[in-house]
Amino acid sequence: MADDEAQESVPEATIKVRKDGPYLVVGGVPLKKKTPVMSEHGEPLTWRTETMEDERSTYALCRCGKSESKPFCDGTHASIGFDGTETSPPDSYADRASSLGGTGIEVFDDRGICVHAGFCGNKVSNVWKMTADTDDTVVRAQVMAMVEKCPSGALTFAVDGEMIEPDLPDEVAVVPDGPLWVSGGIPIQRSDGDLVETRQRVTLCRCGASSIKPLCDGSHKEAGFTG
Repeated sequence: MADDEAQESVPEATIKVRKDGPYLVVGGVPLKKKTPVMSEHGEPLTWRTETMEDERSTYALCRCGKSESKPFCDGTHASIGFDGTETSPPDSYADRASSLGGTGIEVFDDRGICVHAGFCGNKVSNVWKMTADTDDTVVRAQVMAMVEKCPSGALTFAVDGEMIEPDLPDEVAVVPDGPLWVSGGIPIQRSDGDLVETRQRVTLCRCGASSIKPLCDGSHKEAGFTG
């Protein structure tokens, strides 16, 4: 009986957005670092994954962008009067995304949640141009590979009307000088108790400048965020 009670007391993996404060990650979610592997031309090719911390059951991650112990919260949000008002769109990705078409594949794009990771293009072409040529299976495979590396899920694709998502682990990953990449469909609870749309991949703002908090909108680039 005691073992059953102990098992029931373990919280499910959840990210809780604190009002004008940090992200509280509960449920033993692994924390990783994901860094783009670049080509000699400065193109991101794939992701390198590193473990950042020993496993913790609970930890708080900075949301204001000013912590001295990034990615962790050190309480700075309180001293600077951080306004973390959450204004992420209430509708779903399916409502917002535009279809780019395709042959044997249909590509979708929601520009509003793009974090400018850069995997959607190279010095030769990009997803938007290549989608028109997906009757060629080589091009189609390249488009699929590019889309699957998009951390925010701004780009997705469907085959025969079914959305295909990469099989990603349940984890939170810090992207250097960028957002938090949440994968595996971990629920994200706003400070008002409502849930952000649960998706296989989501990126959360950690620079404090996004206009669609808690989601990232790419503002870290313009803000010159480092960390």
